[in-house]
Amino acid sequence: MSARVAATGSWTADDGARLPAGEVHAWEPGQNQTLCGVPLHRAGLRRFAGVAFTDVDPATGGSADAVREVCPRCLAATGASRRGRHPRWQRTDPRP
Repeated sequence: MSARVAATGSWTADDGARLPAGEVHAWEPGQNQTLCGVPLHRAGLRRFAGVAFTDVDPATGGSADAVREVCPRCLAATGASRRGRHPRWQRTDPRP
């Protein structure tokens, strides 16, 4: 999936690149809404066609330095996981 980023804010890096900030959503170029169904214009979201949605994990830094929150519904829609945030349930002592 080639999801890009739509965010509530932006910031400028040292090299002059405009990067997402605030709350980020996954967005498919050519669509007027995010993958979770939020309309871009009504929500006041800015599009970042040059930033892949996989690059905005706040734990990784880089393009995500100013990202506060990633939409969980967009994460689910892209099939990404929240690594380390919610450990999967696992039975430790199964019954025989």
